[in-house]
Amino acid sequence: MSTGASNPEYVNARVRSRRAAMLSDEDYRKLIRMGPSEIARFMEETEYEREINELGTRFSGVDLIEYALNRNLAKHFDDLLEWSEGKLYDRIVRYLRKFDVWNLKTIIRGIYTDTDPEDIRTDLIRAGELDDGTIDRLVEVDSIEDVIELLDGTIFAEQLEVAFEEYEESGALVPLENALDRAFYENLLADLGRPQEGPEAKYVEFLEAEIDFRNARNALRLARSGSDLDPAAYYIEGGVLFDESDLNRLVGDYDALVDHIAENKRYGDRLSGALDRLRDADSLIQFEHALDAALLEYADLLSSVYPTSISPVLSFVLGKEREVENIRAIARGREVGLDETEIEEELVIL
Repeated sequence: MSTGASNPEYVNARVRSRRAAMLSDEDYRKLIRMGPSEIARFMEETEYEREINELGTRFSGVDLIEYALNRNLAKHFDDLLEWSEGKLYDRIVRYLRKFDVWNLKTIIRGIYTDTDPEDIRTDLIRAGELDDGTIDRLVEVDSIEDVIELLDGTIFAEQLEVAFEEYEESGALVPLENALDRAFYENLLADLGRPQEGPEAKYVEFLEAEIDFRNARNALRLARSGSDLDPAAYYIEGGVLFDESDLNRLVGDYDALVDHIAENKRYGDRLSGALDRLRDADSLIQFEHALDAALLEYADLLSSVYPTSISPVLSFVLGKEREVENIRAIARGREVGLDETEIEEELVIL
């Protein structure tokens, strides 16, 4: 735990400047009409210039784009930690463990689908707490059981060990992926309590929103999967929108799920545009993108209302993630020959 005073005003001023340099929705629409080499050239004219130039001698096409995106993302989050002090530093470190979750899910899916380790590495974002040596060892193991063994002593080990039994019975990755999410969020909330005011309250409010939207996503995924998995087993504690009985009741009823979000004062009063997009979504991917957009909108709202809290930092992290995922989706879509409409459906655009 870091000691000393937090410095949110300084960090948030730096974050606002970085946020201004991010791509706009209009930029994404331009990129959709480009091939991978044109996308790389476009990125060279933006703040990705250094990564494209450094990696351009070793990679090309979509590989160059993906490695540049991931390196740039890690650089931004390393900078965040370098600028931050005191409790703010601790909060950001713990929140950036979400990239450990991303990497572990990517590695587990890669092992499950027998993907080449080099292809797994392309998708990794080295911005979490797990060091490069551990990640490299995880990429090279042969089984999911080996992954869990290597994670002994981390915040993920206990939840994964329990979930592994269910994975062996069902053959589905859902229990393992959900175990990673649960370990992450439960650890984040463990020592926060429920402060009613001040910067800590805004941090908790943001985390509650992430958990709520994760539970909503899980409910719909379970409904669409047609499996007989128990929804309560995938419930993540800590949000304000659902309890276990809500999740059981709403699985399988899309309209009721959206109504449930809309009826909640915290979200319904603030996210009318996002809720309209949820109602209009006619596929799981559109629903998930609408949820992502709603969370971004909510984070932006918190950061404008509470500019001296951690909210602007969290809003920046989400915004940067969206940028990287959108560019990646465009490059991959162009590589496999999707048309412009199909690619646009893969993007999170506000």
